[in-house]
Amino acid sequence: MQGLHWKMKKFSNRNILKDHKGFSETDLKLEMISQDALRRTIFPLGGLTKDFVKKIAAEHEFHHVLKRKESMGICFIGERNFENFILEYLEPRPGNFISIEDNKVIGTHKGCFLYTIGQRAKQSGLSKAWFVVDKDVTSGNIFVAPSTDHPALYRDLLRTNRVHWIAEEPPAELIRDKMMECTFRFQHQMALVPSMLTLNQDGTVWVTLVKPIRALTPGQFAVFYKGDECLGSGKIMRLGPSVYTLQQGKSREQDSRHLLAEEIKKLEPAT
Repeated sequence: MQGLHWKMKKFSNRNILKDHKGFSETDLKLEMISQDALRRTIFPLGGLTKDFVKKIAAEHEFHHVLKRKESMGICFIGERNFENFILEYLEPRPGNFISIEDNKVIGTHKGCFLYTIGQRAKQSGLSKAWFVVDKDVTSGNIFVAPSTDHPALYRDLLRTNRVHWIAEEPPAELIRDKMMECTFRFQHQMALVPSMLTLNQDGTVWVTLVKPIRALTPGQFAVFYKGDECLGSGKIMRLGPSVYTLQQGKSREQDSRHLLAEEIKKLEPAT
């Protein structure tokens, strides 16, 4: 191990490659690790598929391991009611659910911290499902829309904080051109989305997506890729306007032009 450790220290910068082997997306857990740590890291299962690892476990009679389901919820706390769990540690901060379409209050909640963008708003007595599209933590208001694919849930622009780059700080192409094509995701099960990065002087980036995606959420991490290589990540700090907001703006602009045209007609002399 001492010899291996010495050899690893002599390596140049290490890259992180996107997982293709059926494991949970390891790259999304390593994208904030420093080069100093990566150069000293060994991945004993790095060349194995999940199915092959399970086969090894079965051959050695680790059946209790094979029977365990993969965790898809909150790690380490087990299966339990999320709201009840959080309210054991945080005081309720009641607020209103407000419709994004007409600003009407449709119900109440116990705290903005219990909901994330894209989540269904828990409210009894309503004829249809409503989904969280935005939150105002100052007022306690949660804005909701009346369908899971409402345009208020879709955006194609975001800004990160200062990006942590894994192998290059930042990539040479981005330094040279101030812009760079890559792919993006912010959830480990989502498909990669083509995007354009625009580098800011403070090391943050604007991310422009080729298509709007659902439930972009401030506080989560935007992770960037070139091919199979994970380039790095930055925390999502700001979001661009939603598709719904842009549609509303376009509609108001069209209405204004129509009204202006009508006013001009009134001023024209009769023929």
